[in-house]
Amino acid sequence: MDNHLVLAALGADKTGIVDEIARTASESKCSIADSRMVVMGQEFSLIMMVSGTWDAIAKFETQVPTLERRLSLSIITKRTAQREPQRESMPYNVDVIALDNPGIVHEIANFFASQGINIESLETSNYAAPHTGSPMFALSMMINIPAKAHLASLRENFLMFCDDRNLDAILEPYKH
Repeated sequence: MDNHLVLAALGADKTGIVDEIARTASESKCSIADSRMVVMGQEFSLIMMVSGTWDAIAKFETQVPTLERRLSLSIITKRTAQREPQRESMPYNVDVIALDNPGIVHEIANFFASQGINIESLETSNYAAPHTGSPMFALSMMINIPAKAHLASLRENFLMFCDDRNLDAILEPYKH
C-alpha cells in the first residue's frame, strides 16, 4: 500500500527549484503522483503529492528542512491518503471570461457551493484585452456535479447567473 505526502512550497523564483525537489523525491524512492507549479509575480509556488512506501515517505520528509534552506523556500508537508473516485458524480469544466471585478471568484464559488457541487480544481488569471487594454478576468475550473442533479436546470441557472453578472461562461462535460 502506497503512502502519500502533500508538499506545498513558496519562495522567490529561481531556476532549478523543480529539479531539486524532483531529485529529492527520486533519491528518496518516491514517485510524484500529482503536482501543480506556477510562478506568480516573482514568487515560485508548488503543490505536489508524492507517493511511496512508508520508509520512502519518511526519508523524503527528513530532506524537507534541507530543501527549505538550500532553495530559500517555505515548505509545509502533510500526510494524506489517495482520494477515492467520485463515483456518484460527473466531472464538468467551467470557463468564464469577463471584465475584471472584485468578487467574481467568490460569487461563482458560492453559486456552486449552494448547489452542493464540489470544485476540484480552479485557475484564474488577469490580462489586458486586445485592442482596448481593458482589464479582463479568466477562470477555468473542474467541478463534480452529483449524479442526482438535473443537468438542464443547473446549466440554465448557471447561465442566467452569469448573464446577470455579465460573465461569458461555458459549462461542459470534462474531456480528457
